[in-house]
Amino acid sequence: MAHPATDDARLPRSGSALDVAEYFAPQRTSSEDLPEIEPLVKNLTIGVLEVLAGVREVDQLARWLGEDAYRALVTRSNLSARARSARGVAAVRPAHRILTQRLCEPTDGVVEAVVVVAGPARTRAVAMRFEGWDGRWRANSLALL
Repeated sequence: MAHPATDDARLPRSGSALDVAEYFAPQRTSSEDLPEIEPLVKNLTIGVLEVLAGVREVDQLARWLGEDAYRALVTRSNLSARARSARGVAAVRPAHRILTQRLCEPTDGVVEAVVVVAGPARTRAVAMRFEGWDGRWRANSLALL
């Protein structure tokens, strides 16, 4: 007598393993189904600058970063921390002012943004590429110039 849990005839066969894997894999999201991007661009820019200044943890931004952007920010953050340590400078919250913010949508569900930020010592640009995944925006590319 077969055990009910191992009886293949009783298990539902609604799709192949590939269909199930695709169903649970990250799903692209259309721009119309995503929240407004402008506040995220501004807040993520300020967050990135705070991470590099050493007053915010990278993990606090992980939700909005893709894997490559997260790794790049961790690496850059570690280098900034080492440089501050070598100079004996304490981490200080930066006072930045956003000068301009430019957005373009090359295709549905993708936004590229460039934010120019003025700081006390210099003006910088932050370039980001956002893609819609699972109903939210994620920065898959991030560059601080």
